[in-house]
Amino acid sequence: MEPQPPPPPAVETHFADLCKELEVDEGVAGEAAALLEEGKDVFLTSPSFGSKSPEDVERLCFAFVLYCVAKLKGKGMKEESSRVRLWKILEGCKLKYNDFFKESQQLLSKIDHVLRSRYGTDWEDQLELKQLQSLVNLLADASRFYCKAFNELFLSASTGQEPGSTKSNPEYFCFGWLFFLALRSKSPELYKDLVSCIHGLVAILAILLIHVPAKFRSFTIEGSSHLIKQTVRGVDLLASLCHNYHTSEDRLKEMMGKFHKAIEVFFSTKAVRASECKLETLDKIDTDGLIYFRDLLDKECFHSNFEKLEKLSSTTSWEGELDLKRFLINNDNIISAENSSRDFTNLSCPKRVFETLASPTKTIKNMLTVPSSPSSPVNGGSVKVVQMTPVTSAMTTAKWLRGVISSLPEKPSSKLEKFLSSCDTDLTSDVTKRVSIILEAIFPTKPSGHWGGSMGLNCTNAFDIPWAEARKMEASKLYYRVLEAICRAESLNTNVNNLTPLLSNERFHRCLIACSAELVLATHKTVIMMFPAVLESTGLTAFDLSKIIENFVRHEESLPRELKRHLNSLEEQLLESMAWEKGSSLYNSLVVARPSLASEINRLGLLAESMPSLDDIVARQNFHAEDLPATPSKKRAADSDENGDSRSPKRLCIEPRSTLVDQISQTPPAKQSYTLKAKWRPLQSTFASPTVSNLVGGNEKCAEVGVHIFFSKILKLAAIRIRNLCERLRHVEQTEHVYNIFKQILDQQTTLFFNRHIDQLILCSLYGVAKVSQLTLTFKEIVNNYKREQQCIPEVFRSVFVVNTNHNGGLGSRHVDIIVFYNEVFVPAVKPFLVALIPSGQIPGSPKSPPFSNLPDMSPKKVSSSHNVYISPLRQTKV
Repeated sequence: MEPQPPPPPAVETHFADLCKELEVDEGVAGEAAALLEEGKDVFLTSPSFGSKSPEDVERLCFAFVLYCVAKLKGKGMKEESSRVRLWKILEGCKLKYNDFFKESQQLLSKIDHVLRSRYGTDWEDQLELKQLQSLVNLLADASRFYCKAFNELFLSASTGQEPGSTKSNPEYFCFGWLFFLALRSKSPELYKDLVSCIHGLVAILAILLIHVPAKFRSFTIEGSSHLIKQTVRGVDLLASLCHNYHTSEDRLKEMMGKFHKAIEVFFSTKAVRASECKLETLDKIDTDGLIYFRDLLDKECFHSNFEKLEKLSSTTSWEGELDLKRFLINNDNIISAENSSRDFTNLSCPKRVFETLASPTKTIKNMLTVPSSPSSPVNGGSVKVVQMTPVTSAMTTAKWLRGVISSLPEKPSSKLEKFLSSCDTDLTSDVTKRVSIILEAIFPTKPSGHWGGSMGLNCTNAFDIPWAEARKMEASKLYYRVLEAICRAESLNTNVNNLTPLLSNERFHRCLIACSAELVLATHKTVIMMFPAVLESTGLTAFDLSKIIENFVRHEESLPRELKRHLNSLEEQLLESMAWEKGSSLYNSLVVARPSLASEINRLGLLAESMPSLDDIVARQNFHAEDLPATPSKKRAADSDENGDSRSPKRLCIEPRSTLVDQISQTPPAKQSYTLKAKWRPLQSTFASPTVSNLVGGNEKCAEVGVHIFFSKILKLAAIRIRNLCERLRHVEQTEHVYNIFKQILDQQTTLFFNRHIDQLILCSLYGVAKVSQLTLTFKEIVNNYKREQQCIPEVFRSVFVVNTNHNGGLGSRHVDIIVFYNEVFVPAVKPFLVALIPSGQIPGSPKSPPFSNLPDMSPKKVSSSHNVYISPLRQTKV
């Protein structure tokens, strides 16, 4: 009898070997092993769908557990600086950054109760995974920009004409990047947002152009397309770079001033005026205001200066979880943490490849007009559309913020003051005080005892004060501008100047301020303040914000397309899941609009708590009373807003900020994109208490109006997703059936949406229709095709909320995969709709109206059989 092969090594042995390989501290390794053992059954259960092997799942779980324990146990300890870092863990596990961040969200939800019991309720903030993911995106975008810009201005190693260029150019290239990394301590704003980061890199490029020998440039001064701004004394270097890269010249000069001081400190060298130097690098350049350092890149000092920068660029702060130098070696570092080469001469910095990083903008109208050609999944075609990079998008929107918003007055204009003073009581003072308090909560500039931690989302340490003050000023100016536009429109529609019901509504103002602050954050592409942080800071919920987005876009006509797309993307997130979460003010409206749902809403504890008053926000932020004005009257806020909604519970932002506005699609301005405009309704009805009667609709309650509008938007969003998925599955004929089932669920089984994502109902509806129609379509096929949809996240099919009753008769909850949800919950509730779906008397092959025939089809149409030529119908708004 042949001997049996030895059993494979146990999971515990694999993990112990990994800890030994990474030289993990014994205490951390022991605690991580205990955590792995406690959650092993949950961790190592392969997802119901997906291509990940058991080995891949094991490595992901190892990396997640080890990072959690190393980060949470090592916090504040003396040996914290020497603990194993995330980049090292991912390298040891041979994992990619994006895989780790994506899967970690799923693992977090599985083991929340364990980490909470071990490390406290704030364990997720301490992990700082969201900040790290955004920092990875920022540095990847920054490194690609730097590579591209450097290759535009200097000869690359492969094309250098000089014998020494192969050796020297990569050294200059790396010198600039290491200098950028070393500047964290002197200019912390570089790592707070992408706009500041790009200004810093352009400043470094300017310093390199001044100091790197002219023979290494890719251009000559005469007739250069790179330096086109001229003065009477020669080329204006800074103005030319600002023109090329859409940066602010004042901000660039400010950055260079900081960098010059840093150079003096780092290299113990003195600055001299460039006008006093006769150098080849400065020939034909206007040297007025430029600074030169004699010992910066000279042959005698270059090597020692380079070594200093390598030491200075190392960090033990939260950014140290990433090996920042690797972003320069390989542009794919955002994707892969494994990179065997550490040689700085191995530089692969190709031109930026324009690729889709995020879903196209989906305004409500776009959601209903899915193109069937040329890019439909049915025919597999594709259209190459020129797209903006995250950097180009950020710099374009920042230019709008500088040019349009920054020049506005800091206080309400005379026209706005007239509206505020025309109310029953003058509300000007209340409005200005509220702006100060709410924006201080979003952009804190004072120490706060409430938030604590080293890098909490709202921790003052996360912002340097000048940066926060500048963002507060931009947000307040944008708020005043849009508020004035809304007042003009409401006054015109109602023929009155007294807008007391609207202008005294606390929730309305907070939503408008939050939307303004979110756009400022989106413009700068911040790392440390991701959506929905503005909701948490202002005491709002997702449903609250969904009421203002359309009005904001309509009344700020100068808003760049990228920011309109950002708001549309946010609205999509609010509709698909965030507004359905526990604690959403949607449920406060539903108990009024649909009383039959009240018992289930109360049973599940979904109702929102009271919105915190301004006094509560002041106390929470631990402000000094003498530093801020007194808050507006509590009584006025209560009288105007009795909704009783709560602050939004903590949520994870599905899309990183850096991916939200990348896609450039052929989209009309947002004010033409919404379809819910047939009947004008005053904003005061939108934000009024749910039990108040609608001013326009007779006995209809404001809650009924709000829920109707919200459900209409959900149906339009579902329509586009259903049609996309049916096309992808090549079952277009089932589109209308699936949509009708979804609509019936929303109308008659609304509780199925509670605490869930609408895509979960779409997938189940599609499978149910397939079963009734006797199609040979498996759930796995549906999910695999859903994965190709751009809004797909694994949690949709891996983690569906289910309510269960425990042995004591109390309510409990669990998360199951979508097949379990379909069998246990969906089928019992929806079976009558599915059974009645296909009439028994229908004759096979009888003609049917096409799905959604009443919806406009704006898809491009192919007009040539021999060429890929398409024509888009002219939109009605442009006829």
